[in-house]
Amino acid sequence: MGVTVSLVLVFGFVLFMLLRSKSLGYGSAFIAAMFGFFLASTGASGPITELTAAVINAIPDF
Repeated sequence: MGVTVSLVLVFGFVLFMLLRSKSLGYGSAFIAAMFGFFLASTGASGPITELTAAVINAIPDF
């Protein structure tokens, strides 16, 4: 768990810096995928899933 949280922080920081510097490419896509992969294995995955479902349910059907 400790290693997973550390990797989430590292990949999150690197992704933030890449987005801030506007240097996006294949490496950034890899960093974003790894950030998502490691974030999904933390305790934050449950609240993120619930928030996403709440936002989707709040959008009215047309």
